[in-house]
Amino acid sequence: MFLIYIDLREYRKLLFIIVIVMTVGVALTNTNWLLKILYPIHYWDLIEKYAKEYELDPYLVAAIIRTESKFDEKAKSNKNARGLMQISEVTGQWASEELRIDDYHEEILYIPDINIKIGCWYLYKLKEEFNGNLQLILAAYNGGSGNVNKWLKDPKYSDEGEFLRDIPFPETKAYVKKVMKSYKVYRIIYR
Repeated sequence: MFLIYIDLREYRKLLFIIVIVMTVGVALTNTNWLLKILYPIHYWDLIEKYAKEYELDPYLVAAIIRTESKFDEKAKSNKNARGLMQISEVTGQWASEELRIDDYHEEILYIPDINIKIGCWYLYKLKEEFNGNLQLILAAYNGGSGNVNKWLKDPKYSDEGEFLRDIPFPETKAYVKKVMKSYKVYRIIYR
């Protein structure tokens, strides 16, 4: 009888290499699987519900949530924006009055159902204000609609007052690019 002796450490290394090779093989043959890990969608039922109610693409809403909070319902920015869609205190107060949300206080912005409803409502308002121009809607969601309207009137940033050639806030410029990238990826892998 012939016995093969393998050191336990060598066995673990070999097993690790096999697992890595198999994982890479699966990833290469099924990129959707890998992309869905990198670009998950949580709270889909709520996203779909409110996107439909406010005539929005649910993948856009998911892209905004991914960029704003990475789907962390307890997220809070250094400017006190809260929840999944990072709703500011001012927007939350305004929305609560318009949407007749009783007993409004900032802590309810951490409730996914309320946060996504307010975020989609606000996106709808921006969609109306900026005639559906996605670049302007996203810039306004991040940098404020007053700023976007000011930039549209300034020849340094806009030629014809309908599109922004440049966004002067670096954070807002980066935000628009991130959301657009995530939006494109979500539309490819989940449709």
